[in-house]
Amino acid sequence: MSTEVLINVTPQETRVAFVENGVLQEVAIERTRKSGLVGNVFKGKVCRVLPGMEAAFVDIGLEKAAFLHVSDVIAKTPPNASGIAPETPQSISSMLHEGQHVLVQVVKDPLGTKGARLTTQVTIPSRYLVLMPHSDSIGVSTRVEDAEERERLRELVLAERGDSHMGFILRTAAEGVNAEELHQDMAFLQRVWAKIMERDKSAKAGACVYHDLPLVKRTLRDMVGEDCEKVQIDSQSTHKELLEFAESYVPEMAGRVELYTGERPIFELYNIEDEIAKALERKVMLKSGGYLIFDQTESMTTIDVNTGGFVGSRNLEETIYKTNLEAAQAIARQLRLRNLGGIIIIDFIDMAEPEHRRQVLRALEKAMDRDHARSQICDVSPLGLVEMTRKRTRESLEHVLCEPCPYCKGKGYMKTAESACYDLFREILRESRQYDARELLVLGSQEIVDLLLDEESASLAELQEFIDIPIKYHVESQYIQDQFDVVPL
Repeated sequence: MSTEVLINVTPQETRVAFVENGVLQEVAIERTRKSGLVGNVFKGKVCRVLPGMEAAFVDIGLEKAAFLHVSDVIAKTPPNASGIAPETPQSISSMLHEGQHVLVQVVKDPLGTKGARLTTQVTIPSRYLVLMPHSDSIGVSTRVEDAEERERLRELVLAERGDSHMGFILRTAAEGVNAEELHQDMAFLQRVWAKIMERDKSAKAGACVYHDLPLVKRTLRDMVGEDCEKVQIDSQSTHKELLEFAESYVPEMAGRVELYTGERPIFELYNIEDEIAKALERKVMLKSGGYLIFDQTESMTTIDVNTGGFVGSRNLEETIYKTNLEAAQAIARQLRLRNLGGIIIIDFIDMAEPEHRRQVLRALEKAMDRDHARSQICDVSPLGLVEMTRKRTRESLEHVLCEPCPYCKGKGYMKTAESACYDLFREILRESRQYDARELLVLGSQEIVDLLLDEESASLAELQEFIDIPIKYHVESQYIQDQFDVVPL
């Protein structure tokens, strides 16, 4: 599978597109005014401890206090000599108190109404390794499948770390690297950690003591693998910076970083803009004629699969099976493209054959294997639903690019002109009884006034006769369909 990375840089924002076999799979956006916080390390100040929630709120200099759960706090009581942690878990009150300074790392950006999520278990990533300064364990990425290679890498790290007793995780990119490269990576990470500890001593509460790399460099470090054919970037200055970074930290990618000099915008040339626009739509069409419906709420995302115009050629069960197989591939792509996380419920079309259900689930799992975000997929429930979770660290594409409609306030619907008209009649009755007015002025949308003059003209005349007060009406061009005001004069 051929992979290309396209990077569009402007003074306002940086956009990165991951294209596999000519099809857009993922988009990452970082804006100058609102850059992501995940990976940054802060000197925080505990502003509130909540024993009932076993959590604390920590001030790290943001508008909203960040959330720190007891499970993300390093225990004060160390494991015993056998390496076993204490049986009784420590409470948040015994670990933190108000006003205490604590070194924390952001693991989730603020999402919607929620503040950032923190941990005191700081990790610092590099190309081949992830440093865990508060642990002494050594782990290897599960994507390194060869048992001998896993053992070789573990032994190399054990030999190279000496008496530092810091923990490390060997990343997928470490597969096949030699001892010298690992030694350089470990030395780099240890220097970074030493600088963080030095800054922590003199920093004030709320200060950031470590910034993770910007999106462009982070992409090259974390997201690009050996299957990436080239990285194209349309900014000369950023291309130079990225090339220097690649030569120092990702030398195997240095020859694949290219400057795009074409006249047409790079995203337009590869049809990325249209794909982003489609990813913001609720309905996703399948090639067969079926379609998906995505509904993103605060608590979860639901996906409904429909056959639509696909009628098949053999029988109903085969038609449903083929639609669900195609939907599984499309869903995996859309989850990456839209960056949907948290709880996801998929309503596949009901299948009678158990083997068909198993094959569709396997197709979904296989398609999700290419996703960088960790996911967990459950079996088909008795109601025929597939429940899954996908790790969410930053806001979805919709939340980054859009905001709730100012007219419907995010509901996605509004009252009909007829319903609004009947509400208006009730409001006129209320106003006539409450105020001693000589006449009433109705300010309404064009749709409401048109109804009053046409279909509801007789009802309006009866109402005017009943309250014995003249009623005038005026069109307000700024009013939406179900908006009106009644003004007593």
